[in-house]
Amino acid sequence: MRRGTFEMETDWINCKLKLPPNNLEVMTKIDDEKGCRCEEILRRQNRLWFFPDYSMYIYYTPTHWSYIDE
Repeated sequence: MRRGTFEMETDWINCKLKLPPNNLEVMTKIDDEKGCRCEEILRRQNRLWFFPDYSMYIYYTPTHWSYIDE
């Protein structure tokens, strides 16, 4: 998984304002009053978020997402 300096170069989009397209790999995180955590590359399919290979869905809902520049 890609991690590290990602935070410094990313424009985060609030999931309450806009969701990413279905099935597109995006960088996600939770950023709330408890701090920033759970930075992960995920894919959204309707209301569920999955690992990129669809092997499992996650049990939390990200608060922010960002496109991945490749």
